[in-house]
Amino acid sequence: MKSRYFYLSTFLMLIIFIISCSTVPVTGRRQLDLIPTSTMLSMSYQQYDEFLKNHELSDNQRQTAMVKRVGTNIQKAVEEYMAENNMSDQLENYKWEFNLIESEEVNAWAMPGGKVVIYTGILEVAQDAGGLAVVMGHEVAHAVARHGDERMSQGLVTQLGGMALSAALENKPEQTRQLWLAAFGVGAQVGFLLPYSRLHEGEADQLGLIFMAMADYDPRQAVDFWQRMAAQGGGQPPEFLSTHPASESRIENIKSHMPEALKYYRQ
Repeated sequence: MKSRYFYLSTFLMLIIFIISCSTVPVTGRRQLDLIPTSTMLSMSYQQYDEFLKNHELSDNQRQTAMVKRVGTNIQKAVEEYMAENNMSDQLENYKWEFNLIESEEVNAWAMPGGKVVIYTGILEVAQDAGGLAVVMGHEVAHAVARHGDERMSQGLVTQLGGMALSAALENKPEQTRQLWLAAFGVGAQVGFLLPYSRLHEGEADQLGLIFMAMADYDPRQAVDFWQRMAAQGGGQPPEFLSTHPASESRIENIKSHMPEALKYYRQ
């Protein structure tokens, strides 16, 4: 027989979930959100700066300029979309930044506050600005939908016993840091959390298509991009696919969202 403590703790976690939720744009799904936005942004800026100090920025001026140009276009689309849907407050205190890191790794990620990193290794798959817009729209969508925040909240519950982030940083700083990096897909997976779920991926695909379309990139390029990404597999799938699984079912889901995305495409 399960103890009274088990039922009490389960009940308390249910209460926490009910009162500590935010809403995902587009889908309206309720998600666990235990960490104040100000705390997430502060830690994001700290971790992003730390990452840049320890990694080499690309010296390819043409590619760097493309990353910043496409990123800025996606940023404007996000701001326009959120304003149209009365959600501009969710972007308050964002400090957008787009950097290209010199690395053969086929990867990209975004942290809260609009902090985005693209690895040079993924540009070959992206091929052009349209392909890059697929990547950046998708990664920014993860950030706007607060998927990393949700995963971090889940990690604090499942890995650190529901400890507040401030307490976790003070008492278990390295474990908390690794949990953060895993939550946002930065570097190697450390085993604290599973890769982004199908639910998160579906939401990021759907929202990312809208963002790239509003930025005047043809969302139909997303199908070609994910087909190229799937073909990268071989014996060892690229890191990007370890957290962003490409499959026929995924591509079919993207196609199902295409009529909606094309409504936002003004070309």
